[in-house]
Parts: sequence; C-alpha cells; structure tokens
Amino acid sequence: MREVLEAVAAGELSPADAEARLAGYVTTGAGRFDAARERRRGVPEGILAADKTPDEVADLTTAALRATGRALLTRVSGADVDAVSEAVGSLDAAVELSHDERARTLLARTAEYEPPSLDATVAIVTGGTADAAVAGEAAAVLGAMGAAVERIEDVGVAHLGRVLDHLETLRAADVLVVAAGREGALPTVVAGLVDTPVIGVPVSTGYGHGGDGEAALAGMLQSCTVLSVVNTDAGFVAGAQAGLVARAVSDARGGE
Repeated sequence: MREVLEAVAAGELSPADAEARLAGYVTTGAGRFDAARERRRGVPEGILAADKTPDEVADLTTAALRATGRALLTRVSGADVDAVSEAVGSLDAAVELSHDERARTLLARTAEYEPPSLDATVAIVTGGTADAAVAGEAAAVLGAMGAAVERIEDVGVAHLGRVLDHLETLRAADVLVVAAGREGALPTVVAGLVDTPVIGVPVSTGYGHGGDGEAALAGMLQSCTVLSVVNTDAGFVAGAQAGLVARAVSDARGGE
C-alpha cells in the first residue's frame, strides 16, 4: 500500500490507478468499474451501455481507460459513441476507438495499452445475416481477450451444403460459437460434425410463436449432440466463455 501511495504522491500513479490496485475497482458517479475482473476471472469487464445515459457511459469509459488502458462497451447507441468520443479527448493519453455499428460494440484503448494474444482460434458461425449483430458482440469480446477469430456467415441448415463447404475450417478451430435464430438447429448440426467445444447462441429472430428466440433456445437445450448453450442474444457471454476455452488451449500450447 505504501508503494502505491508514494507513487500517487510523486505523480507516477493516478488516483484512479491507485484505487483500482487497492480496491480492485474504480468508483465513478455512474457506478463502479471492476478493474480487476480480467486478472481475477480471465474475462475483461464489459460496460453495458443499454439503460445508461450517454454521460454515464462516457464516465465509466474514461474510468476504465485510466485504470486499465482499455474499455469494452456493448449495446451502444450513436449518442453513446458521440459522448465517449468527446470524453476521451480530455484524457492525457491518445485513445483509439473501434466501433462496430451493427454489433453495437465499441472498443477504446490507449496507445500504450498492449493487447493480449492467444495461440488459439475461435470460429464464429451464423445461420443467417440476421444473426450477425449477436455474433459481432461475441467477436468483440474474443478480440479483447486476444483470440484469433474466424467468421463463417450465413450457413443455415436450409441448405446443409453451405455448412459442409466450411467443414475443414470448422474442424480446425479450437472452439466454436454458433449463433442461430428460428428453430436453432445449426449448433446441433455443427456439433455433430466436429470434436471441439461448441457454444450455441439462440438469437431472437424468426416468425410468430417462438420467433423471439424461445424456439431457438428450447431447440438448443434439447440438442441430441453435445453442446453448451447461453441465453438468448447473449453474444457477450458466449464470447467470454469461448475466450476462456481459448486461453486454456493457448496455455497448453505454451502461449502467453
């Protein structure tokens, strides 16, 4: 503790950095940012922008950048991106912003931040174009965790040939995230073709009864092939879980 306090007094450490090291989190007017989550859990803290004001989103983002050098935001709006862009301009360090409008994700990091790198590949598979937003959220988390990401898009079971065309890539991946709406059959089919872990993500796309993701979730839970299933539209959770598997694979290979 003394070393931290002395570093603050000498101007070598910001109060936010000191709080993050001592308490494991940073307190702001918008809430608390869990700066130690990645070190403790292996998954970076994500800032969920939904149901927060743009100012609150910007406040948490700057706190994250000061404490860790990086901020990962999900479910952002255009107003959130504008607020963050304006807020990071007040920081001493230069900040790079990467916004995926469709996935509604925003990654901010300082120039000094060194991103992790894993010796593992995660394939993210979608049944149709409507599943791209959820898949993009998973990809953003995996990118932040340092895994290599391979995207395989629009290979729904209405034409199995589309899946089989990518069989070599599917089997080469270390873990698969498979997102699908409607009846959610794609993860079951893919899991029957590979010997790697498959994480199914039901997506709230479809028609009429069960079209809100209920049918996809039920179908994946009843899969006759072995797979794991996350909640409807839970791209962040699927990406984080796949990232933990990827980290274990990388460690086993002697990676970082």
